[in-house]
Amino acid sequence: QVQLVESGGGLVQPGGSLRLSCAASGSIFSLNVMGWYRQAPGKQRELVAAITSGGRTNYVDSVKGRFTISRDNAKNTVYLQMNSLKPEDTAVYYCTSSIFGGGSWGQGTQVTVSS
Repeated sequence: QVQLVESGGGLVQPGGSLRLSCAASGSIFSLNVMGWYRQAPGKQRELVAAITSGGRTNYVDSVKGRFTISRDNAKNTVYLQMNSLKPEDTAVYYCTSSIFGGGSWGQGTQVTVSS
């Protein structure tokens, strides 16, 4: 299995933007549906966005129109562009090589939205 490393988190004011990256140790070309999850304190981990090997995407309703997931197979990297951030987006964000289970997970990157 590939190893995944997330980066790009940080502290941002409401309305700001961040771009998360998920770098894989090997090729992601054959990985079907990769995704970004998040987990806020005291809450269950939720799937935020997913992307197929062909580039089809899906999002949880709360981030539609604000977040964009993309993948660069040549760089073995998946991205999550987050715009118009809200305090409720505060969470640890994780990427996974398969949203269907059995895949690899990164260590997570903290995103804090606060004034």
